[in-house]
Amino acid sequence: MLPKVLALACTVILLVFMGYFALGSLPLLILKHDTPMDARFIRGFFHLYYRAVLFAAVTTSVAYAFAGQPGFCAGMAVLALVVFTASRIVLPGMDALRNTMTPEDAGAIARFRRLHGYGMALNALQVVTVGWSMTLLRL
Repeated sequence: MLPKVLALACTVILLVFMGYFALGSLPLLILKHDTPMDARFIRGFFHLYYRAVLFAAVTTSVAYAFAGQPGFCAGMAVLALVVFTASRIVLPGMDALRNTMTPEDAGAIARFRRLHGYGMALNALQVVTVGWSMTLLRL
C-alpha cells in the first residue's frame, strides 16, 4: 500500500508544480518583454519550472514503477522526456533573444513572447494530460 500512496503523493506534487507555473506565468504576459530584466526574470521562471517538473516527473515515474503501474511509469517517463526536450529548446531560444533584444526591436520581443506562450501552452497540455490520466488510475 505504501508504494501506491507514494506514487499518488508524487503525482500530486507534480500537479502542484505545474499548476503553480500555470498560475504564475500567466501574469507575466503583461510584461512588455522589452527589457533585459523582464526577459531574465521570465527565463529564470521557466528554468525553475523545467527543473522542478523534470525532478518531479522522474520521481513520480520511479514511484509508479515501485507501485506496479508500468503504464503510468512510462507515461511519467515520457513527460520527463518532453520537459527535458522543451527546456533544451525554449531556454536557449530565450537566451539568444534576451541577449540581443532592445525596446525598439519589435520582432525579437514578439519572438520572445511567442516562446513564453508556447511554454505556457505546453504546460497546460501537460496539466490536462496528467489530470486526465489520474481518472484512469486504479490504485
